[in-house]
Amino acid sequence: MRRRNLISDINVVPYIDVMLVLLVIFMISAPLMVQGIQVNLPEASSEALPVKNEEPLIVSITKEGNVFLETDSTRGRSLNLKEMNELVSKIFEASPGLQVVIRGDGEVKYETIMSVMASLQIAGASDIGLISAPISPK
Repeated sequence: MRRRNLISDINVVPYIDVMLVLLVIFMISAPLMVQGIQVNLPEASSEALPVKNEEPLIVSITKEGNVFLETDSTRGRSLNLKEMNELVSKIFEASPGLQVVIRGDGEVKYETIMSVMASLQIAGASDIGLISAPISPK
């Protein structure tokens, strides 16, 4: 009687197929996961702010002057300055010293930006920055 040798190879072709499908899915969905409200940021050539360990609190302002606080509970909901002030005060009670950045549309009124910044300072923000887009080469 002859003994048969068992072949114990793993067929990896199905695993490669699954990995390629996942890769395609992530490549398509990654650009769609843009955070926040769509604003046209003004271009500026300036040094980037130093990044702290925790994520900054992002406040977005559209060209119509609508204010959005980029948190899980208020994402996509327009706020007035009083509502934003109350929410930011609660956030600063939990984590004082949090960095705040403002994403303002390039066409928003300067007065609106200043009133939002003043409201943030009243709520307890001491580290406020502005987000701009880098200057595109022409």
